[in-house]
Amino acid sequence: MIKIGAGNLNEVFEELEREKGISKEVVISSLCDAMVAAYKKHLRIKDIENVEAFLDEQSGEIGIFKGKTVVESVEDPDNEISLAEAKEIDEDVELGDEVKLEVTPEQFGRIAAQAANQVLTQRIREAERNLVLNEFLDKKGTLITGIIQKVDDRRNVIVNIGKTDAIMPRKEQIPGEYYKPGNRIRVFVLNVKETTRLPQVIVSHAHAEIVRELFELEVPEIEDGIVEIKSISREAGYRTKIAVWSNDPEVDSVGACIGPRGSRIQTIVGELKNEKIDIVRYSEDPVEYIVNALSPARVVSVDIMADDEYAHEALVVVPDDQLSLAIGREGQNVRLAHKLTGWKIDIKSVSQMEQAESQNISNYDYEEETEDSSVDDVVDSEELQEEIEEEMNQQALDESDMVDDSGMSEESEVE
Repeated sequence: MIKIGAGNLNEVFEELEREKGISKEVVISSLCDAMVAAYKKHLRIKDIENVEAFLDEQSGEIGIFKGKTVVESVEDPDNEISLAEAKEIDEDVELGDEVKLEVTPEQFGRIAAQAANQVLTQRIREAERNLVLNEFLDKKGTLITGIIQKVDDRRNVIVNIGKTDAIMPRKEQIPGEYYKPGNRIRVFVLNVKETTRLPQVIVSHAHAEIVRELFELEVPEIEDGIVEIKSISREAGYRTKIAVWSNDPEVDSVGACIGPRGSRIQTIVGELKNEKIDIVRYSEDPVEYIVNALSPARVVSVDIMADDEYAHEALVVVPDDQLSLAIGREGQNVRLAHKLTGWKIDIKSVSQMEQAESQNISNYDYEEETEDSSVDDVVDSEELQEEIEEEMNQQALDESDMVDDSGMSEESEVE
């Protein structure tokens, strides 16, 4: 037997199980397998049967043992042992039993210690990876708090979230936000990628679900299911629209989200670094929903242009002084309303609609006038044709009369 550890190994195994989550049975099994592999490599013989390792947890010693079958006449010394020799090891042994003989090499201590160290290191690494993977797979799609460690050369923000560091790519950062190392930050766990080392956790500070999580934390009615968040559209760092609906007629969904004297919404806005938030009342009526989504702009009318499984289009008319507010800076308000409702929204002012209608009327008058003139032309041509035909008929009658008169005059002359 070879000693591979000082003192009681049970204490080591218990500490590993407590801190790393590695069970004692897994560690012992791994150590024994490593010892057998090291023994075969030491002898340079891969195919050795009935070889196994045993660990004494109290003494910290481990040994390699080979099983041999008890027989009367030994024909295969590598796998068989005589009854007399077996009796020296165990007096109760009988023919056909298997006897374990220690075959640990004398110079095997260094090799055994090195193999044990490698196995423990590997098992600890695997355990840490599995712990992190399982923990953050459960946290995927949730909000967690971390501490900013650094910003790397590619502008990725490294955030410590407990047992590992998460990566926040540039596209998941809020534009213009300064991420200072040491500051606490609340991020959304976007994805967990399994790697050969520790799992890679991807987090976001710009995801729309951050707003949902914050509202669920601050508004008890949402957590209780009385108020429901139907949709969220966000342009991180600038503006967010959130559509809410109350399942209780006595509870105002918008008022619940705002809170007494705006306390709840102020807390959320502060968490989002003063990002503007529009709380919109959800409606199953698309016209009403679109009107609410375009707030704070006033709307004159909403015409549904297309409403089927392939297209949702609406024409919205607003007062002239509300056009820029309805569209928003660089189209932000109408863009967020489109994402929130799922409807393609075309916004026109009242004067634009009047101009378009007057242009359509003038075009209609011109077409009618053209049609009337063409009809008159047809009528005039028909009347002219009739007159020509009458004139030709009259001329034919006159010529026949002249022929008859000339014939009578000739007959009278012959007489």
